[in-house]
Amino acid sequence: MIRRVVLIGSGNVAESLAQAVAACEGVELVQLYARNAVRGEQVARLAQCAYTSDPTELDLSADLYLISVSDRAVEEVAEALPIPSSAIVAHTAGSVALDALKRYPHRAIFYPFQGFSAGRKADFSHLPLFLEVADRGDWAALEHFARGLSSQVYEADSARRKKIHLAGVIANNFVNQLYATATDLLAESGLGYEVLKPLIEETAAKALDAEHPARVQTGPAKRGDRATQEGHLALLADNPTMKEIYELLSKQIWETSKKI
Repeated sequence: MIRRVVLIGSGNVAESLAQAVAACEGVELVQLYARNAVRGEQVARLAQCAYTSDPTELDLSADLYLISVSDRAVEEVAEALPIPSSAIVAHTAGSVALDALKRYPHRAIFYPFQGFSAGRKADFSHLPLFLEVADRGDWAALEHFARGLSSQVYEADSARRKKIHLAGVIANNFVNQLYATATDLLAESGLGYEVLKPLIEETAAKALDAEHPARVQTGPAKRGDRATQEGHLALLADNPTMKEIYELLSKQIWETSKKI
């Protein structure tokens, strides 16, 4: 069983995960380790746990060490810390393979499928968690720990998780960038982001209520309204990148609508 947890990292994922683990019944977040002292102390205060930036002071009594750092730093951090080989060591990165923890016999992945931002406390109760273990003997303990945080727990190997991560980037990062572009277009007409918010809320609400988001698609691309689309493309003449994105997405919307 996993009773004692050490969290390694102080980024946005670590901030939310630390608070969720600290609130998990039957589990103790015994320590947070982070090289960034300012952020580490801030996250530790939010989770009300001990903090250190000194690897020699790492608590070695934990059952689980969660490495929640940037993708490129996972292997470096894992190699540098004196984590006992008897413990489960898991990272939270969606696009990093299990082999990044190759020095640990009880290596695992604990990937929360969500976009995290500093200062926003995530609700883990229904947040999808994707797990992978190198040793099948560790599965029951890791799954039990995960179910203490969320009702949605799934097994996903590295190949499956890469596709999940890609889906997340498209649904989260790409869509948010389109919000930003739309906001800039409104600004050219002297209007602010407030004008866009009701549209974003209704679009998201319909997508969440639908059996499939494509079933609630609207707009000129779905209708095959080329005249309107040509007018939009003319407005984007000075923005070739967005013009190309508009054309590609419009084509995809049209092709998808014919399948529904």
